[in-house]
Amino acid sequence: MTIEPINLPPNPERMIEGLRDTGYEFNTAVADIVDNSIAAHATKVQLWLSADMQRKIRLLIVDNGDGMNRQGLINAMQYGSAARPSAASLGKYGLGLKTASTAFCKRLSVISRPDGNTAPLMATWDLNHVAEAKSWELLLTADCDPEAVEQLDIVAAGRAGTVVLWEQVDRLVKDFEDKKAGWAKKALQSKEDDLRQHLGMIYQRFLDAKDKRAPHVEIELNGKPVEAWDPFQRHYSELVAQQTVPAELADGSTAEFTVKAYILPREEEFPSKEAAALARVGNDTQGIYIYREERLIHAADWLGIYRREPHYNLIRVEFSFDNKLDDAFHLDIKKSQIILNEDLAQWLEDQFLPAPRREANRRRREGEQKKIAKKSEGAHDNSNNNIRNREADAGGAEVNVADPNTGEVVIKNQHGKFRLKLPMAEAQRPGEVFVQPVDGITNGLLFQPVMIEQHRAVQINTSHPYYSKVYVPNLSKSVTMQGLDSLLWALCVAEHSTVRDNTNELFRDLRYEVSRILEKLVETLPDPEIEKDVA
Repeated sequence: MTIEPINLPPNPERMIEGLRDTGYEFNTAVADIVDNSIAAHATKVQLWLSADMQRKIRLLIVDNGDGMNRQGLINAMQYGSAARPSAASLGKYGLGLKTASTAFCKRLSVISRPDGNTAPLMATWDLNHVAEAKSWELLLTADCDPEAVEQLDIVAAGRAGTVVLWEQVDRLVKDFEDKKAGWAKKALQSKEDDLRQHLGMIYQRFLDAKDKRAPHVEIELNGKPVEAWDPFQRHYSELVAQQTVPAELADGSTAEFTVKAYILPREEEFPSKEAAALARVGNDTQGIYIYREERLIHAADWLGIYRREPHYNLIRVEFSFDNKLDDAFHLDIKKSQIILNEDLAQWLEDQFLPAPRREANRRRREGEQKKIAKKSEGAHDNSNNNIRNREADAGGAEVNVADPNTGEVVIKNQHGKFRLKLPMAEAQRPGEVFVQPVDGITNGLLFQPVMIEQHRAVQINTSHPYYSKVYVPNLSKSVTMQGLDSLLWALCVAEHSTVRDNTNELFRDLRYEVSRILEKLVETLPDPEIEKDVA
């Protein structure tokens, strides 16, 4: 059998245009280039994102890293460039620089020098030129972009360094050049703000000089330092679970990864409003944060194991591994996500995460309960006033306290006179003798009949899900609150009117079943926005 080998290079224009659509987001693309700077041992990285008078956007990323000579520069610009000497390098596939850049610009230049005594060279991928030449023609010149050289001399004065330059940026802000000046300025500022926040999170361990897990790197964006942001707020949070897990690789070697679960304080537990705001507690920041070689590669979700719910806003999980596990976790070209195998996902779901998630939920609910309890103090006043004015008209059984110490009462109703026991309570607010919110009732009941200062009353459990999901969104709506309160008070009064010695436990069981059923029925109702609903 004869096999004819055929060298079949891809069509340059179609290939390079196709690679523009690899799914990069702007922040991820920029981080891919900063990875190259850190891999080149840079200690300073400066980014300049701007637009000129014609609203043509330029991005420069300047570093004082190792720099490159002519051959190194050509290799770096090759698609699928030679592998770096260290497998731990943040630059992994030899594609990031090109694919990340051309995802947003049509002209990518890299200006570099290997030392302070060598003039810089500039290599350029110009997508329009590639299309016209119908060839993979890289443009190499010693006539470098003046601004790039100026910035290089500032950041890497008298030494090696590199500049990555984006021009003809056509995919950052749609139709940017056609927008009005004010709108365009705000749009670009928004991109800058998002990028600053992203870099502070991604490179937190590099930016924090006190964090010895990664080499220290200074990053500036448009002349201002990028500040490190620790997702786990370790100065304030509590480490509630930690485990280092060994893994056997396909070649028989071993590696390990570490998982840690942190629970953040509730907003009111932070030392200041500024500290609480910096922690960014919310639905979008809960979940698993994945680190490869101390660099965050995937942030704040549950990797398909769970869905985001407000109950778990206080929990953040660190998942750290090194380059040995790249293949095992199917690290993608953008280094922005991993795929967990089924066994690992199952271990996280069944063994590691349940206890920390339960504790985060408990602490969150405890905080919400305090807010709810505080607001509910006055939310039932109108109900108490209304029932006071209608108590005589409502009628019902006569209930008198026989012994306040034991809770014994005498109930006289249509079936006779009976001695039973009821909880005794005191008014916590003036006039609160008919409807009283309380933080918890035995057996998790939603409500129970009580006696408050010789009045037939109902206690309502503010910890019950029905209160949280039905009452809380309506705390400021007087008519709705009176309607809900009147119903529960009426159920208690009706119980007094129909109870007998041998039916007292049946009514208790009935309250339990009603409470259980209501808890199930409100399960799918949205959680209240505590800050909004109880503010």
